Amino acid sequence: MYLREIKSSPALTSFVRSYRIIDFEFPNHDPIPPKAYTPRPEQCLQFFPTPTIIDCSNRDEHIRPKNGLLIGQPTVMNKRTVFKKFLSLQIVFQPGALYRLLGFSMAELTDRLIDASDVFGNSIEQVNDQLYHAKDHLQMIAIAERFMLQLVKSTVREARAIDVMAGQMLDPRHDLEWYAANSFLSHRQFDRNFIDRTGISPKAYLKVVRFNQAYRMKNLYPEMSWFNIAIACGYHDYQHLSKDYQAFTSTARRLSSLWIPRNEGWARKKFIKDVRFLPLKPAFGFRYLPCITSK
Repeated sequence: MYLREIKSSPALTSFVRSYRIIDFEFPNHDPIPPKAYTPRPEQCLQFFPTPTIIDCSNRDEHIRPKNGLLIGQPTVMNKRTVFKKFLSLQIVFQPGALYRLLGFSMAELTDRLIDASDVFGNSIEQVNDQLYHAKDHLQMIAIAERFMLQLVKSTVREARAIDVMAGQMLDPRHDLEWYAANSFLSHRQFDRNFIDRTGISPKAYLKVVRFNQAYRMKNLYPEMSWFNIAIACGYHDYQHLSKDYQAFTSTARRLSSLWIPRNEGWARKKFIKDVRFLPLKPAFGFRYLPCITSK
C-alpha cells in the first residue's frame, strides 16, 4: 500500500496544500469491507483512474465517480468501497483557494460530491486518462501540477487576510475573536466571508479541525484512552468529544473505548499533574502527545 502526501511547487503554494496519492492492491479476491471516512478540514479535487463506490451518511444514493469529483467541506462521514486495485490522486486545496478559483460561495459545495467535469470541463477526463497511463507517482504529480498551473492563470482574486487566518486555523492556537481581528473584519463580516471560503462557519470549522486531530491521534496511538485524547486535542472534557463523534458520524453510539471517570475533576487534576509532553510530527495540528506517567 502506498499513501503519501506531497507538497506542491512554490508557484502553487497559495492554492494547493498537498497532493495525496493512494495506491494499493489487495492480495486476493475476498470481499472488501467499506472504509469509513470522517470529516477532515479540507476541500479537494479527487481523480479516480480506477473505480470506487462512495456512500454518504446524508444521502441514500451510491456515487460511482467517472473521472473526478470536486469534494466540498464535509461535515458528515462517508463510506467508500474499493475493488482489488485502487489508485487515486487528490489535490487538497488551501483554505479559501477554491473560492478564489471558482468565484462562488463554497456553501454550495458543503457535504457535496459533484462531477468535476461540470465545473472544470473536459480537462478532467483528459487529466484522469493521463494519470491512468502515468508510469509512476512522480509523473502523476507532474500531471496534477500542469493542470493546476493552467487553472490558476485565470484566477483574478488575490488572497486576503482571512485566507491566511483560515490556514492558521488548521493548527488552532487562538480563539475566534483573535482570528476575526487579524482578518480586519467584524465578527459578522468574518463569519460571512469565512462561510464563502470554506462552506461552514468558523466555529464549525474549528470543530472539524479538532475532531480530525483526535481521530488521527487515536489511529496513531490506539492504546490511548479517548479521555486523554480529548484533553490533548483541546476539548474541555470528554463529553464534547463524544458529542462531536455522534454529530460527525450520524450515529447515536458512544465512543466504544471512551473512559468515563467517576470524578472528572479529580481525573483532570491528576491528568494535568502527571502529564509529560513528547514532540509529535509537524504534520499534525497538535504539537504534543500527553503520556500519563505510571505510579
